[in-house]
Amino acid sequence: MPVAIITGASKGLGRALAGALAQRGWDLVLDARTGPVLQEAARGLDAYGTRVVALAGDVTDAGHRADLVAAAGGLGGLDLLVNNASALGAEPLVRLAELDLAGLRAALETNVVAALGLVQEALPLLRESAAGSVVMVSSDAAVEAYETWGGYGASKAALDRLAAVLGVEEPGLRVWAVDPGDMCTDLYAAAVPGDDSGRPEPSEAVPGFLRLLDERLPAGRYSAPSLTQASAGADAGAAR
Repeated sequence: MPVAIITGASKGLGRALAGALAQRGWDLVLDARTGPVLQEAARGLDAYGTRVVALAGDVTDAGHRADLVAAAGGLGGLDLLVNNASALGAEPLVRLAELDLAGLRAALETNVVAALGLVQEALPLLRESAAGSVVMVSSDAAVEAYETWGGYGASKAALDRLAAVLGVEEPGLRVWAVDPGDMCTDLYAAAVPGDDSGRPEPSEAVPGFLRLLDERLPAGRYSAPSLTQASAGADAGAAR
């Protein structure tokens, strides 16, 4: 069975991806900071015949990153690393003039430094896989200038650049930076409290991620909604 590590897997997109991969028979190593919430998210996934290792911890801790990769090795290797864990830098978000620099450093540490650290830890196993892949979960804030999203957006723009360079340096891997699109998540609620604009559930972004895996699309930056729409259009065309 293929093996994936998913960070930030107790809620939102990470949890939705874990469920989708479990249904496809993937073995999983799941990470989140809050142990009881992570255990609740992992409960029941083994009903699909998969093995699930849930390790609570902080991805900014090098020891925890090593434990995640060691757990994947114990399951037989590593085929997919999903760097999904994220920090905002301020809750709620604030304008750059008011952004506490310690908060910005914390966002960069989680969203960029820890993501690269986990990639570095995982590279030996990923290189051994016939289908080694890395997903960096990005944001449209990485490319659009949204008021109050400057610090978080800067961290995701840096993550995009790491993904692009890694894809060049590791041609045997697929490295994708993926903007999941608008989602109703706890992260967004913390960023913009009181926004009830009816954002989609994270599960709606999952088909775009699965298409990357199924079709082994070239390394690069993608939008999950665009991937889903393109796939639906192709299916409709084939049915005519």
